[in-house]
Amino acid sequence: MTIRLYDTSARQIRDFDPVKPGCVSIYLCGATVQAAPHIGHIRSGLNFDIMRRWFEYRGYEVTFVRNVTDIDDKIITKAREQGRPWWSIGYENERAFNDGYTALGCLPPTYEPRATGHVTEMVEMMRTLIERGHAYEADGSVYFDVRSWPDYLELSKQDLDEMRQPAEEGITGKRDPRDFAMWKATKPGEPDWETPWGRGRPGWHLECSAMAHKYLGSAFDVHGGGLDLIFPHHENEIAQAKAFGDEFARYWVHNAWVTMSGEKMSKSLGNSVLVSEMVKQWRPIVLRYYLGTPHYRSTIEYSEEALREAEAAFGRIEGFLQRVTELAGKTVEPAAEVPPAFAEAMDDDLGVPGAVAVVHTTVRQGNSALAADDKDAAVARSAEVRAMLGVLGLDPLDERWAGASEESEDLHGVVDSLVRLVLDQRESARARKDWATADAIRDQLAQAGLAIEDSPQGPRWTLSAR
Repeated sequence: MTIRLYDTSARQIRDFDPVKPGCVSIYLCGATVQAAPHIGHIRSGLNFDIMRRWFEYRGYEVTFVRNVTDIDDKIITKAREQGRPWWSIGYENERAFNDGYTALGCLPPTYEPRATGHVTEMVEMMRTLIERGHAYEADGSVYFDVRSWPDYLELSKQDLDEMRQPAEEGITGKRDPRDFAMWKATKPGEPDWETPWGRGRPGWHLECSAMAHKYLGSAFDVHGGGLDLIFPHHENEIAQAKAFGDEFARYWVHNAWVTMSGEKMSKSLGNSVLVSEMVKQWRPIVLRYYLGTPHYRSTIEYSEEALREAEAAFGRIEGFLQRVTELAGKTVEPAAEVPPAFAEAMDDDLGVPGAVAVVHTTVRQGNSALAADDKDAAVARSAEVRAMLGVLGLDPLDERWAGASEESEDLHGVVDSLVRLVLDQRESARARKDWATADAIRDQLAQAGLAIEDSPQGPRWTLSAR
C-alpha cells in the first residue's frame, strides 16, 4: 500500500514518504475572515478533509492544522467601511466559515490557530532572519530580502529577474521592489502590536510560516491550499521558513478553483455563491457530493444544472441504501474494508472520481441483487457502499448527517404526512382499478418534484432531480 500525491514543487506525482512513520502532518491555509464564505472557499477545506480521512483510513495518525487569518488589509478596510471593530468583522466571519465547514461534514482540525495569537512567534522568526541577513527593518516595517535566498521562487518556477515589480501603496524603504513585507509599520487607526522595530501588524505570509513551525515543527508532510496561493503566498512562506532553518513542507498540494462563467469565484467579481444561502436551497450532503467528487486538481464550473445532476446521482446511492435498510429491517453496518478498486483509486493522488465510479458500480450490483431477491448479496453491497461513503464523508446513514438538523427532520415529517395522504388516495384508486386516477396522482406528484416508487413494503417517495 503506497499513497501517491501530486507535488506542485516537483510537478509530478510522488510516493508519499512521511517525516515520521505512521504519522501525517498537514498544514492548510485557511480562511482570511473578511467576509462570509462562498462554496469556492469551502471546497479547499472539503478536499483536504477527504485527504485527511483517507490517511486515517490507511492507518495514519493525522495532525491537521488549518489557520485563520484574522488580521489583514481587507479586514481593516471592511471594518472602516462598516464602522465596526476589526476583530468583530473577523470573529463573525470566522464563525460563518466554521458553520460552513460543519454543514458540509468536514471534521474539525486538530488545531485552528489565529494569526493574532502568534505575534510572539512571528517576532522571533523575524529576529532570526534579520540576524542571518535575510530580512531588514525600514521605517518600522520588516522586509524579506528575496535576493538573499538563492532558491526563491522554487515553487512557482518563475525567474526573479523577469518578475513584475509589485507596487505596494504607502510602502517605503525597500531595498528591492520585489522584497515582501513580513511586518507592516503601524498606521493611524489600525490595530498594532509592539515589536523591537516599533508597533505594527503582521504581513500575510509571515503568519503561516510561524504557525506551521509552532504546531508541526521544522519539518512536516503536506502543505495545502488553493492554486491562487502558489504565488506569492506559498512562495514567500517557503523562503521565510527555509531561511529560518526549517525543512518545512515535503509535499505541496493545491486544489483547483470553483468557477462561474470561466472566472474564479470571488466576492470582488460579484459571482460568489454563499454557503449560508446554498444550504437553504440544497441538502448539505448533496453540496458535499457536488464539491467533493471531482478530482481536487480539476476546476469545477458552477451551474445549477450540475448541482441537479449531483443531486440525482447521490439520490441513486441513497435510495439503494434505504431499500436495503427496509429489506433488512435494520441499518446495515459499514464493511470493515473498502473494495480494492476503490482503494486503488484513492491511493493514486486521491482519485475520488474513480473511487465514486466504484461506488456507483457497487450500487448497480446491489440493485440487481434486490431485483433478484438476493438479500444476502444486497446487504453485502450495502455494507461496501457505506464503507466507501464513510471515507468520503458522504454516508447518509452516518450520525453526523442523520442528526445534522432536527428542523430539517421535522419538516420532512410534515411533508411525509401530506404526501402519504395523497399516496393513500392513489392506493385507493389502484385498489378499485382506477388506473387513470392513480397515474394522474403520480404525475401530479412528479410535477411537484417527487419521485414515487412502488415496493413490496408499499409506495415510497423521494425528491427527484430538479
